[in-house]
Amino acid sequence: MRGRHPSGPEYVQGLDGSQQAKARMQTVLETLAGRLRVQEACARLGLSEARFHELRTAALQAAVAALEHRPAGRPKAAAADPVVQALEAQLAELHGELQVSQIREEIALTLPQRLPPSAPPAAEKKTRRRPRRRHPKRN
Repeated sequence: MRGRHPSGPEYVQGLDGSQQAKARMQTVLETLAGRLRVQEACARLGLSEARFHELRTAALQAAVAALEHRPAGRPKAAAADPVVQALEAQLAELHGELQVSQIREEIALTLPQRLPPSAPPAAEKKTRRRPRRRHPKRN
């Protein structure tokens, strides 16, 4: 056989994690490889057989879950809360209104300087009062 020698349960020692977790995983792998009997593994870890089987099942289930097929790329972001989406939409609308208002203000400030001066507004026409009629004095 060419290439590297296959690594067995000892491969766990090069992984990240606490020494206790590594020892447990290596023991589980040794039982799966047939190097160690379950009773010996239980004695080494100080566990009952039922607890060892639970530990082995949990480790294998986690390994299978980690190897599940996932689509390539980043996962899609979770849908935001509807309240947050409504507030973000309102914020975007208000931001647009603010920009429109600022543009109108800028136009109003520069536009009078560009137009020729207009005639002053016509004075309002006053109504004429009738002169008072004077009554002759009576004696």
